[in-house]
Amino acid sequence: MKITTKILALVCSVIFLFAHIKGSAQETTWSERLGYPKGAKVVVFHVDDVGMSWESNRGAIESMTQGVATSCSMMMPCPWIPGIFRYLKEHPETDAGLHLTLTSEWRDYRWKPVTDSKEVPGLIDPSGMMWKSVEEVAMHAKADEVEKEIRSQIEFSLKLGFRPTHLDSHMGTLFATPAFIQRYVKVGIEYKIPVMFPGGHNTLIADQMRSTAADRQMAIGIGKMLWDAGLPVIDDLHNTSYDVVLPKGTQPTTENLRKHKTEFYKQAVRDIRPGITYVIMHCNRPSEHFENISDSKLIREADFLAMTDPELRAFIQQEGVILTTMRELMKRRQEVK
Repeated sequence: MKITTKILALVCSVIFLFAHIKGSAQETTWSERLGYPKGAKVVVFHVDDVGMSWESNRGAIESMTQGVATSCSMMMPCPWIPGIFRYLKEHPETDAGLHLTLTSEWRDYRWKPVTDSKEVPGLIDPSGMMWKSVEEVAMHAKADEVEKEIRSQIEFSLKLGFRPTHLDSHMGTLFATPAFIQRYVKVGIEYKIPVMFPGGHNTLIADQMRSTAADRQMAIGIGKMLWDAGLPVIDDLHNTSYDVVLPKGTQPTTENLRKHKTEFYKQAVRDIRPGITYVIMHCNRPSEHFENISDSKLIREADFLAMTDPELRAFIQQEGVILTTMRELMKRRQEVK
């Protein structure tokens, strides 16, 4: 599920945690520091929610192998994790991170923490599952419990034989409080795993969030901290795909879904400024069953249809966009002295 506007807005509060960082104006993009050409648009087309269902797994795999998506992240508490890890064993080159999960938002399709529930009681709702909303997690969970659970999810991945290429946050829960984001950054640095955090010019996400100059300086400061710890940093975040629906009166045919979402991503590519932009999406293989899990069926199928649309691939090539992965960004960061 998308990172909500309300939750991302709370990121600005972490300025109090990192007040000692004096972020100066960021003129050189992080992509240039990683050796990409000046003025280049470097894009990670990123598929969230892998491991949540069969449709999510197949949609991500096919979007990356047959389409233009370049990266994905997995929800370790979810029931289809064994399926995606079987694929990863056969395809270890896949750019797959962890979609650190602290919520279980659907009505009938739920999951528990990876950590023993007795150790993280603040993450458990009355039904014994994770809380449905970010607000409930922020209200009930302690930062120590959050850190313990995200560490458990990382260790689970390592135990299954796969080192995640990056970390990000399901529903933006790790951006919900200053203490949560501090633990998110801390754990990423400790494990030396890149974390998704926009710490550059932040053009698109700042417009979405209506950020202030102070917010931008805060983001640059955290970006510098991640960079100094040896991790790559992204310049911007595109996070509006989950809100895109067909115009009123348009029938949800396969062709209409493909055309509408492809045009959306073409416009996104036009809007992207030079630097590394992380574009979030949710790609599901079309299925008649997913509607029993979530009401987001058409949104996710439209993302899949767009990512595998030859028209979008041709447009990206025409625009000279450089597609990359989080693995590649880390490799380049390790080569920078």
